[in-house]
Amino acid sequence: MHINIPTPQGHLEGILKPEERGAVPEYAALVCHPHPLGGGTMHNKVVFKVAQTLQKLDMPALRFNFRGVGHSTGTYDEGRGEMEDVRFALEFLSRRYPGLPVILAGFSFGAYVGMRVAVIDDRVQVIIGLGVPARMFDGDTLQGSHKPKLLIHGTEDDIAPYEPTKKWFEQVPAPKSLVAVQGAGHFFQGYLDEVQAIIVNFVENLER
Repeated sequence: MHINIPTPQGHLEGILKPEERGAVPEYAALVCHPHPLGGGTMHNKVVFKVAQTLQKLDMPALRFNFRGVGHSTGTYDEGRGEMEDVRFALEFLSRRYPGLPVILAGFSFGAYVGMRVAVIDDRVQVIIGLGVPARMFDGDTLQGSHKPKLLIHGTEDDIAPYEPTKKWFEQVPAPKSLVAVQGAGHFFQGYLDEVQAIIVNFVENLER
């Protein structure tokens, strides 16, 4: 279902897929896309696969375009305005599904922007980051956040190299899990089924 998320600048374009089989959801899901200046949109294959995976776990899944992407109004804002976009999307979810905690997932730039909001926004209870660009955090290691965190990273990632991310991850507060996908590059091409299985295993083992 195509939706418009209201913002002070106009709206953000999004796609909301309801939970499967009419089940009563335990979470809602929000998925953030990679860098707008690199062609990132909500139609990115990783974003689509993550949203599809979470929807199949019986939760409504929302993916959206950041400002200036697709039909979303506004212009790219170097991450600052994009963090606001995440908050607008969370507000949309909280109005549609009152009281339902959110699993926020982000890929690449979407992980950087989404995770920074997720650690301080009480609506988000679980955080998933894929291809996290550790260098962008500039020493910020999500301190003070004790929400469950899953990071999925390709060992052959040439955009956000695995080793710096692994070192950065050591400073991230628990509970946390870093799963390396052996041989995968930044876009997990050929490994998306493995990514899906990692997410399913993580969500199914969350404490309810």
